[in-house]
Order: sequence, then structure tokens, then C-alpha cells
Amino acid sequence: MEPTSQTALQGSDAGEQALDGHERARLGARAAEAARRLAGEGIVAIALTWVDVSGITRTKTVPVERLEHAAAWGVGMSPVFDVFLLDDSIVSGRHIGGPSGDLRLHPDLDRLVALAALPGWAHAPAHRYAQDGSVHPLDARALLRREAARLAGRGFAVKAAFEIEWAVSDGGGEEFSAACKGPAYGMTRITELAGYLRDLLESLKATGVRVVQLHPEYAAGQYEVSVAAEDPVGAADTAVLVRETIRAVTIRHGMAASFSPKVEADSVGNGAHAHLSLWRDGTADGAVNAMAGGPGPYGMTPAGEAFAAGILRRLPALLAVGAPSVASYLRLVPSHWSGAFACWGLENREAALRFVTGAEGEQATAANLEVKCLDAAANPYLLLAALLAAGRDGLGADLRLPEPVEVDPAGLAEEERAARGIAPLPASLAESVAAFEADAVLREALGEAVTDTVAAVRRGEIALLDGATPQQVAAATRWRH
Repeated sequence: MEPTSQTALQGSDAGEQALDGHERARLGARAAEAARRLAGEGIVAIALTWVDVSGITRTKTVPVERLEHAAAWGVGMSPVFDVFLLDDSIVSGRHIGGPSGDLRLHPDLDRLVALAALPGWAHAPAHRYAQDGSVHPLDARALLRREAARLAGRGFAVKAAFEIEWAVSDGGGEEFSAACKGPAYGMTRITELAGYLRDLLESLKATGVRVVQLHPEYAAGQYEVSVAAEDPVGAADTAVLVRETIRAVTIRHGMAASFSPKVEADSVGNGAHAHLSLWRDGTADGAVNAMAGGPGPYGMTPAGEAFAAGILRRLPALLAVGAPSVASYLRLVPSHWSGAFACWGLENREAALRFVTGAEGEQATAANLEVKCLDAAANPYLLLAALLAAGRDGLGADLRLPEPVEVDPAGLAEEERAARGIAPLPASLAESVAAFEADAVLREALGEAVTDTVAAVRRGEIALLDGATPQQVAAATRWRH
């Protein structure tokens, strides 16, 4: 899966412009050619996917012979899915809710790919349009493209990637039973599930995903896969593709995969850390990494530092899209490498914002920010759009980072944390939603419809799980994402 170029982002398949007759005909012709190729490869159906506000990947599917029509005219879908909760109950916001209305899903033909883990199936993330051909206001992919374009207007681009953590269960019921018994990060876990992990790597490669590394993680039955950085929309598309590939391979091996922020109440949860690097366009040598080669902290350029400071400033509000479930706050606790304090540091895994330089000699390509306080209940498109908006605001305000933190903030006295401006992140979903609704930068970037719908869905989950024990929250969330 090659990174999407800036030209492609601004092209006619970008999902940002209204569809007219000429564009529908062009898309239909492209899809007809793709359908012939896929049918020759044994593909019988295409899953068109989008991620809803609660972070669940939803789908409509079409037979391969209907791909041409879907590309030109879309597949009908109720807008009400944007206010589904994790248990499939429905709330209403000021902009979305109720049984009326329709929108159209159009496959992104640039991201159409056969699914190696699901023989006979292909996948395409969907553009979402209103029936009049205008972009739907809750299309998170379109929002992310817009934010990438706004940065491009300033002469910058972002490369992004998600680390995906998941836990493997050998049980067939609702409970979790770790499928491997080896120690955290131990080679034993690779040996125990070697065939499964081999099949997973082969399926990811065949699907075009460029895996950087795979390793056992800390919690029982837990693994993590890292993939190569690409443009922000491509990174979010890849995050969805990786998770669905993991799910399919796990099921094929008679097991189950959980991406939940809290698989078990008494164990660490699954994160979905975002890695971001800011690149300046238009130099004689091509794009240059703004996170390296500068006079700022640990080699950041002024632009790289401002981008990072913008994200750090807005972390409490960003959690409403990056740690968006009640279960997220069972994971987001101090001294668990989840980044529970709004601070930054060089390679500090307890800071919410970890700065990674890479090995000496590769900083120019490797230096990046890791946002650690995020998990897989997030809609990756919505999350990256919000992160880019926060970073862009930092650039506009020429922000500077505070002093880095080199220790576990939880180990500092409260007075010292206060003196250094190290604040704990919200300890509940209600706190992060309040910060989100009060944040003018994110509201402007995401729009009123998205802001209101996010808040309505979050409050719906808070009400759904009100009074639940940590064990009950974990059980309600375990298999949903």
C-alpha cells in the first residue's frame, strides 16, 4: 500500500467536491474496469466501510458486478448510524437522529484492495455524500482530507501511522481467555502462536500493508503491530484494514481478537498510539522533516515544536475523540504507560506526548511524535482530523513547548507537578466531553454537526454505562471495536 500523494489528495477522487454527471460517469468507468479485474481474481463482493462516531467499523457490501453502479451513484445508508452507541442502541443529536433521511456511500477506488484474509472479498473505504451529490457533513474522511489540505496551504504535510494493539482469546464465549501463556514481550508468545502470526503477516503483506514490526505486548494474550507512515487519510484507512485483517485471521484460527481499551478490568488495556511527523514542502531537496535538524528541543525546528505544542495544549479536548469510551478511562491511569498526564518528554512512555528521535543518523527521517493517550475505540479519521487541527493552530500561534518531563509524572509531588504545569488528563469521559465542547479550535475544524454528534454519542455511552462496575464496563466493551 503506497502512500497517497498530495496530488492524489487534491484530485477528483478526493471526496471533497460535489458529484456531477461527468464525475459520476468517470467513476463508473473506472469501477467497471476494476470490477473486471477483481472478478478475474475470484472476488465476488466488495465491503464498503466507514467508521461511526462510536468507533465501530460499519459496512454495506455489493456484489462485484454492482461496483460500477456503486461508484457512480452510491449505496444508500441511513444517517442514523452516526448516533449508534457501542451496543447498537441509538441516540439523537441536533443534526442527526431518527428514521428519516438517506446518504450515499461511494467506494474510494484508489483504496480498493482484495482482502487476503477473506478470500473472495475486497474492501474499499467509502466517501459519504448526500443524495444531491454534496459531501456529507459527518464524513470523517472528508474532514481529514480538508485538514490535510489546510496544512498543505501553509506548506506542510503530515506523515502518520497507528500502532495497533489487540488481545487474543481462545474462548468462544463472552469472557476473555488468553490464547497464549508466555511472559510479557517474551519469545514464548511468538512460539505459542507462530502459525497464527505468520498467517497474519502474510495476509497483511498480500493486502499491501507495509508492516514495520510485530511483537508481544504486556497484557495477557496481547500483541502489537506497527505499520509504515503515510499520508493521514491513508494512515486511517490502513488502521481499519489492519484491524479487520487481524480480526479475520484470528477467527480463521478459531480464536477471537479484542481491540477494546480495557479487555479485563484488572489488566492493562489496548492502546492505538498515533505517530505524527510534520514535513515542510517546497525545498530544493524535497520535503524536510520539521521534527529534526532544527535549533529547538532535541532538534525540532520551530515549526515542528509549534505543531507539537498545539497538540499538547488541546489534549484534554482531544480525548473526546481519541479516548472516546467509558472504558478508555479505565485504561488511562498513571504508571501504566498510557500517558495519563498532559506533558511531553524525550522517549518518556509515561508522558501523553512522547518525542521519538530514532537512532543517531536516521533522525531526519525517523523523528516523530507519539500520542500515547489514545485507544482503538476512536474513529481514526476523526481523531487525525482533530490532531491536525490542533497542530495547525499551534503553527498559527507559533507556540512553544514547556520543559520536557524525564520521569514518571505520577512519581512527582503534587506541588512539583503544579509548579511545572504538569496536569493530569481528564479522568472520565464526561470531563473530556466538557473540554471538547468548550474548545473553539476543534469546533471550527470539525464543524457544528460533528461536534454536536460526538457530544451526543459520548453522553449516550455515559448514560448507558452509568453505575456499571469496571468489570461490567470491560465486558460491555470487550468485543465491540
